[in-house]
Amino acid sequence: MKNPIARFALAVAAVIVGAPSAGPSAAIQASGAPEYAVTALPSLGGTPSRGNSINDVGWIAGYSSVPGNQARHATLWAGGAAFDLGTLGGPNSSVVWPVKNTTGVLAGITQTATPEPNGENWSCSAFLTPATATGFVCVGFVYEHGAMRALPTLGGPNGFATGVNDREQIVGWAENTVHDPTCVAPQVLQFRAVVWRPGDRQVQELPLIAGDTSSAATAINNRGDIVGISGTCDQAVGRFTAAHAVLWSRGTITDIGNLGGDTWNTPMAINEHGDIAGFASLAGDDPDNPTLTAFRWTQRGGIENLHTLAGHLTSQATGINNRGDIVGASCPAAGVCSAFLWRDGEMFDLNAHDGGYTYHLESAQDINDAGDIAGRAVNLATGQRWAFVATPTDRRR
Repeated sequence: MKNPIARFALAVAAVIVGAPSAGPSAAIQASGAPEYAVTALPSLGGTPSRGNSINDVGWIAGYSSVPGNQARHATLWAGGAAFDLGTLGGPNSSVVWPVKNTTGVLAGITQTATPEPNGENWSCSAFLTPATATGFVCVGFVYEHGAMRALPTLGGPNGFATGVNDREQIVGWAENTVHDPTCVAPQVLQFRAVVWRPGDRQVQELPLIAGDTSSAATAINNRGDIVGISGTCDQAVGRFTAAHAVLWSRGTITDIGNLGGDTWNTPMAINEHGDIAGFASLAGDDPDNPTLTAFRWTQRGGIENLHTLAGHLTSQATGINNRGDIVGASCPAAGVCSAFLWRDGEMFDLNAHDGGYTYHLESAQDINDAGDIAGRAVNLATGQRWAFVATPTDRRR
């Protein structure tokens, strides 16, 4: 099928144009956790897979392993089918962060066929199949008009794309050519949070917190508010690179605070009201073994610890919708994590609301305004993992 995603986008656009605007779905207006119907999503032939993003027209994006499980490809699930977005020559690609665009634009990371010139692992390596995660240049990609293309960097070889809004602004981070002494081997080059403009996809650097050397942007809303991290170059992912959780709005950068720790302060998502969800370390945490905890930030209330499910040790919030519902994963000290929904001050284990689904919901990565959730489930007997979508069964809730 030639350009199936482009054709699906046109079909969805026709539905949107013809539908009346009803505001937020009634499914999300009552408190408490609804019951869900959970559906496993098809793979590209391998395991594992994960749905990392779900937008308001029901597109789910993430990754699926290809046959043999030696690589994963960025994947779009639409109309009950899985579409392979391919790569730009290397073994792996992925849509890693929630992408809220509803006009047919996706963004993520892809390896190219070019060997990595500095021997860096780069940020991509934490999000790709371990067997083939390093050794190649990895760049941010945009998928639009039925084709994937690379996004420009700041002069260095590597980049990383995360969010896309309906104005088709893309955010992420990219290497420049500065050999930064705050980098920890094998990382060599400094990197900065960036926005790629609509149309020509030219790259624009975002400001840093004073005294920092590197940064990354993780999400953007339709107003152009951007969230991300600012810190030192470090390992190019997490740790001291995330010394500060930040908000870029109207040309200024604001440190939104922390939960007591000075590492891993990572906003993951922002809604249209400017509410932010993410995770952070706690006071006294070991940077290499932190007690990561989900947080919410609002303009009125500041940063708030969302804690964990009962009996668990750590949690991470990864998605938020316009109602303020937050999803993520909560994990015990040992064993399998559980997908959660945080709503109106209470955290729910989605496995208690899964309508009797056979397998364990391990992580909830994103939630849309209808309350639909994308994530990953695990067969506790075999360890196999795959993407799922959970849909509220009572749309009146």
